[in-house]
Amino acid sequence: MKKLIAGPLQHAAQRGFVLAALMLSPAALAQSWQVTTGAQSEDQGTQALAFLPNEIWIHAGDSVTWTMGTDEPHTITFLKPGQVRPSFQVGCPGTTPDGSTFDGSLCVNSGRITNKGQTFTVTFPSPGNYKLVCLVHVNMTGIVHVLNPSEALPHNQDFYATQAASQQHDLLSDAERESPDGPGSAPSKPSSSDDADPQGNQVVTGSGELLSRPGGIQSVSRMRFMRPTIEIHVRETVEWVSDDVSGHTITFGEEPPNASPATPPSANVFVDVDGARHAIISSPSDNVHSGFIGPAPQERTGLPQAPAGVTRFRVTFTNPGTYSYICAFHDDLGMKGQVVVKP
Repeated sequence: MKKLIAGPLQHAAQRGFVLAALMLSPAALAQSWQVTTGAQSEDQGTQALAFLPNEIWIHAGDSVTWTMGTDEPHTITFLKPGQVRPSFQVGCPGTTPDGSTFDGSLCVNSGRITNKGQTFTVTFPSPGNYKLVCLVHVNMTGIVHVLNPSEALPHNQDFYATQAASQQHDLLSDAERESPDGPGSAPSKPSSSDDADPQGNQVVTGSGELLSRPGGIQSVSRMRFMRPTIEIHVRETVEWVSDDVSGHTITFGEEPPNASPATPPSANVFVDVDGARHAIISSPSDNVHSGFIGPAPQERTGLPQAPAGVTRFRVTFTNPGTYSYICAFHDDLGMKGQVVVKP
């Protein structure tokens, strides 16, 4: 008798489980994916300006969480099709909340994320191919491929974690090989104008390179003045030259408040005939700000031609002393230097 009763009950329970499974909402079946934003060396001087990895396949209804891997700020931004890329100060305009939904109809923007370990999550309800950009770094893009839930995904989370680690290693090691002052190496030897130095009184401002991947562009920067200390004599001129895909500043004295690429040079900076900016400093207490020093944006079809980038900055020193300076964007990462001016 027990078997006769148990049998129908068991079948009913099984049917209930099947119905419950069929009735599960898409949200209950959705998956959360984990990726990284940026990477850095131990001394913070080498920065991988990249989404790691910068290409991922997910299902409609899934979400992706980007975790900040650096002390260098980034944004997680999805623009509408055809939307002109704004500055990070402008945003969508503004920012959107963590956990926002993106389907291409409205811009989603995390705003400038400055804390290492901070996260930002976006949910993708509709199939499509969605481009990802960082508004702080122009050469930092990616893509999220959103498939119909009935389609098989090509990779799992473990694959993306391995791929991210590999790309991080490649980017950071490339920059350290190119830099004379990579992590763990001795600082550049101070030089004077009397040395037989082919660089003369020139300081290279950063170094970097671009890498194109199927998912977009990644870049890496060594955010250091390659001769952090240089010795010259009174009335000589030091020239800083940009050798980086990122922009920097040469700032003596007081740092401009909320310095950004749009912050103009200080009033005591003039322009030489070859387009380089130039200032004259007579005291270590003088305030001089170069403004943005770096390459011009790459040209794009259909947009007005951009003016030439300002890639050189010169300072003539009229009195002896030790003149300390920073990059106003990256001094928190250790991008600092000094000019020792002898009589």
